[in-house]
Amino acid sequence: MKIVAIDFETADFGADSACALGIVSIEDGRITRTDARLIRPPREKFVFTYIHGITWDHVKGEADFGDVWDAFRDHWSDADYLVAHNAPFDRKVLYTCCLAAGRQKPATPFLCTVRIARTHWKFKPANLAYVSGQLGIALKHHDAGSDALACASIAAKAVLEGFPITSAMLGPPSY
Repeated sequence: MKIVAIDFETADFGADSACALGIVSIEDGRITRTDARLIRPPREKFVFTYIHGITWDHVKGEADFGDVWDAFRDHWSDADYLVAHNAPFDRKVLYTCCLAAGRQKPATPFLCTVRIARTHWKFKPANLAYVSGQLGIALKHHDAGSDALACASIAAKAVLEGFPITSAMLGPPSY
């Protein structure tokens, strides 16, 4: 089974404003590949620099979402599941960015590590920083690569502990 963890950072309140993507492949419960890229969003105004530290100057020379997503195709194209921490957010960003870039959204079902943490380990709160701390996972929070790696580590640990991963699957988007 191949699971691909993703994490987006966004520049502003628009779901099309991805400015960073972290992506990590998990196969048979082991992390096999990690990658992260900055993305040039469609607008120069950044609202969330105070959270992730990314500014327009960091991304103005980077590729746009469509090119970055295409470059990562070998990560996600054969995945059985995509997983994210608070997956409704990352799924919305992914689907909105795909639409804006003229790319077909992946049909791969989404899993949520918030659901995994609450169901499997009974963690409350279940935010990424808390769950990572409880499981001894290193985290540089709001760095897309680090967040995706933490998410992948959570999913991999749950798989190795026998958690029925599909119980963390999201239904269809509500937007």
